[in-house]
Amino acid sequence: MAQLASPALGPTEQIRERRLPRLRRKPEHLWDGTAGTRKRLDRSGLEAAGAGGAAGQRSRGTRRARQPGAPGAAERRPPVRAAGPAAGKANEDKTMSTNLKYLSLGILVFQTTSLVLTMRYSRTLKEEGPRYLSSTAVVIAELLKIMACIFLVYKDSKCSLRALNRILHDEILNKPMETLKLAIPSGIYTLQNNLLYVALSNLDAATYQVTYQLKILTTALFSVSMLSKKLGVYQWLSLVILMTGVAFVQWPSDSQELDSKELSAGSQFVGLMAVLTACFSSGFAGVYFEKILKETKQSVWIRNIQLGFFGSIFGLMGVYIYDGELVSKNGFFQGYNRLTWIVVILQALGGLVIAAVIKYADNILKGFATSLSIILSTLISYFWLQDFVPTSVFFLGAILVITATFLYGYDPKPTGNPTKA
Repeated sequence: MAQLASPALGPTEQIRERRLPRLRRKPEHLWDGTAGTRKRLDRSGLEAAGAGGAAGQRSRGTRRARQPGAPGAAERRPPVRAAGPAAGKANEDKTMSTNLKYLSLGILVFQTTSLVLTMRYSRTLKEEGPRYLSSTAVVIAELLKIMACIFLVYKDSKCSLRALNRILHDEILNKPMETLKLAIPSGIYTLQNNLLYVALSNLDAATYQVTYQLKILTTALFSVSMLSKKLGVYQWLSLVILMTGVAFVQWPSDSQELDSKELSAGSQFVGLMAVLTACFSSGFAGVYFEKILKETKQSVWIRNIQLGFFGSIFGLMGVYIYDGELVSKNGFFQGYNRLTWIVVILQALGGLVIAAVIKYADNILKGFATSLSIILSTLISYFWLQDFVPTSVFFLGAILVITATFLYGYDPKPTGNPTKA
């Protein structure tokens, strides 16, 4: 009997037995050096430790998640820490894109309005000596456009002359067939630029601006026929409104005096025919150029260099065919003054601004810029040039044209694939 009482636990062993379940719930890494202690545990101690296993697992998971170096915390916390700089960079890029969008639209409004007004003023200004030749102005504008595009390619190639030379050689000289594709739209654009001078020599700035918006109609029709694009209901409705508005603008006014109508009837007809021809040439050349851009991967600046190269060649041919005698008599730069150079620079700037607007803006904002340009041209033509007297019929037509411009760029964003023109 004395031998049966000997296994009684002493005070130290009793304390160990009471602490065992609590120690068993500690994180596993604390038990790395205590393998001998685990072997001395009896079955009752292991069962007592297992009783709190579920709670221990939850406790370990909680404590591990709270530890800085735990795996669970490492997976969740870095994205939170990285979200700050990433979100800031995203907001900065969004702000810059918005600024570029409205800056490009503002430049488009300025370029379109100032080009029409200065071109009209330069063609009607009475000065001593010969007037500058519009054919030579077209050639100089093409050369300036080439220089500007070469500078942009030079900037994109990290300001390296060797890289610029390689790009021009590889993209233009080594691809003659791709370069020759630009000869067709280049010749049409050259014809269009000369027609604009003819139109503004015979029409006031406001009438020209509103009538020239018929290029929306021609562009849409050529897009449907050449690119197989589909027009939505809003686009077709806008084209009908556009034609109605232009018809109102061209409606003869009874408020003008009979003598002025007799004197200007022929010139107005010439101006109107020039605008209509320019609208068709603009629509076809624009759609053809868009088709070429989609079929190749060359940059817009390289394509503009190719356009300018052929445009300058066609322009020089026009100079010596139609104005060769005047050039040989009075020189290539006859009649050039400060206003003429402003017109040439604005005309060269036009293609670059359109490229920036296409990149950063959308159709609705572009329509807004066009509408604002029409309004400004009308006001300045009336108050400054004083060659235009607006009537109620003109205002009605102008409002219809502006509405059609907005409506054509409106996108209801349907659930399916949107149709664009």
